[in-house]
Amino acid sequence: MKMSTISIIGAGTMATAIAGRIADAGHTVEVVNRDPDKAQALADKLAAGATTGTYGAAPAGDIVILAVPYSSAAAVVADFGEALDGKVIIDIANPVAPDLSGLVTPHGSSGAQETAKWLPAGAHVVKAFNTIFGHVLAKGGRLDAFMAADDAGAKARVSTFLESLGLRPFDVGGLNMAQTLEAAGLMMIGLAKNGAGTWNFALNVDLV
Repeated sequence: MKMSTISIIGAGTMATAIAGRIADAGHTVEVVNRDPDKAQALADKLAAGATTGTYGAAPAGDIVILAVPYSSAAAVVADFGEALDGKVIIDIANPVAPDLSGLVTPHGSSGAQETAKWLPAGAHVVKAFNTIFGHVLAKGGRLDAFMAADDAGAKARVSTFLESLGLRPFDVGGLNMAQTLEAAGLMMIGLAKNGAGTWNFALNVDLV
């Protein structure tokens, strides 16, 4: 894809890891956070022409990465309101219960589907990045990035974007499949704590 501005709402661990990959790929990162000092700190860390945006105003990028915990997503989306209309929203959250007993989403729905309900009708949600640990993403390397979305145009744009970051995009279907991706995110946490015994791994497809 041609180099462009990608906006990130959030400045935590995952936002930092994703922003680093974006900056390394040559795109301009716009960091937006409720706390402008945190946004500026992350932008300064990226250095490569990174900017900060105004929380609640229309982000500069056509692709906006919602890098906030699921518990905060509804409030953040409400703060932006119509400012996110027409944007491609990448939802990265894993709506995992604090005790890791399961997912906190309503039965039959996903975090991405719930977030989509709160967004303007013209915004298109794509689930992505939730099956890659932030520190693994930050290490670099070609990792598999699974994504789910209903809008074919948004999915194509995110696929091209993921490729530009050196990732291998895999389309798993419509946004209803975000439920499966979020369950996979929970499985990865369980694997890290049990069978793998380490957080230094990635979920990849072996095409045989």
